[in-house]
Amino acid sequence: MAGEGELNIPGENKREKPGNGTPGNHERSKGRVAEDCIFCQIAAGKIPSEVVYQDDRVVAFKDIRPVAPVHILIIPRKHIPDLTAITPEDGDLIGYIHLVAVKLAREFGLADRGFRVVNNCKEEGGQAVYHLHFHLLGGRQLQILG
Repeated sequence: MAGEGELNIPGENKREKPGNGTPGNHERSKGRVAEDCIFCQIAAGKIPSEVVYQDDRVVAFKDIRPVAPVHILIIPRKHIPDLTAITPEDGDLIGYIHLVAVKLAREFGLADRGFRVVNNCKEEGGQAVYHLHFHLLGGRQLQILG
């Protein structure tokens, strides 16, 4: 798999014990590997996916229902339900995810042409899986937002 472990930034990624990652249980599941979370299962290698990058902090894999020619999901290994659940300690991790997005945009030939990094937060924001994730989209002209 391309890029395994090539982008390490100083900082510690603490993993905690299993917990429930359902939308109604955000606070209790923060920071845990949720046994019922599909993205936690993918990060643990228990559910197959087309991984394009992974290291000790994040996993990036191709979306099974792409909305663009390049559609990659970038997730932290640490279970965080959504963007509202991040803490100041997660700031480095959020920045790191964006560095991984840029690395992958370069590898997939998007960096010079343009790409989008998107996070959907909660139900009205379009979030379908309650494990923080960012979509890297590109490979064609994307609609202008707003």
